[in-house]
Amino acid sequence: MRKIGYFYTDCLVPMVGNNPYATAEENSTELCINAEVYSLPSKKLVALQLRSIFIKYKSKPFCEKLLSWVKSSNCAKVIVLSSSHSYHRNDLQLRSTPFRYLLTPIVQKSVQNRIQSLNWEEMEKSPCIPEIDDSEFCIRIPGGGITKTLYDEGCSKEIPVVVLLKFVSEGDNIPDALGLVEYLNEWLQIIKPCCDDPTASALQWKMPSSWRLLFGSGLPPALF
Repeated sequence: MRKIGYFYTDCLVPMVGNNPYATAEENSTELCINAEVYSLPSKKLVALQLRSIFIKYKSKPFCEKLLSWVKSSNCAKVIVLSSSHSYHRNDLQLRSTPFRYLLTPIVQKSVQNRIQSLNWEEMEKSPCIPEIDDSEFCIRIPGGGITKTLYDEGCSKEIPVVVLLKFVSEGDNIPDALGLVEYLNEWLQIIKPCCDDPTASALQWKMPSSWRLLFGSGLPPALF
């Protein structure tokens, strides 16, 4: 995918950094900002990557602006890749796959059959207030940032939104990121598997060069 622009917003904390996808010295000095847009025309795919946290009380206006842009651009559907705290899982979720999906009503007809054929599990409803036994049940995504807001806005404004998420823990989330994109690829087949098995073990993904510095440099030899 190539960068085609950025999503201008005052809802995110400003940031600037080096090119996280640098492949050579020539493009290593390019700058990146907090919300950039990438495109893959051959797959009719556009991706928005967020690299910064939201300013207080600005997450809902951001979701409204984003979905307004999606609607005006006539996007076929919105796919949100997200996560949720693994320690909030109930007993049933602990015994099953860590992946879940959600569909807004308007997109269910077009993708429900395909998703069900993959034997995916839909995100379960849980008590709205966990500490109260007789609390009503609703969709909760603790640790999922704006995911729930995007889903709710998509439902109310009849926007085709698909949420794919994984239950994760703090720490090295590179395996989680790879697992989530493989989960997405099972459905969309962005990269065709080289064998009949569509799971990720048969797929080769390119990791961003910036991931090599995720935990900083190694320990100085002088310490030993």
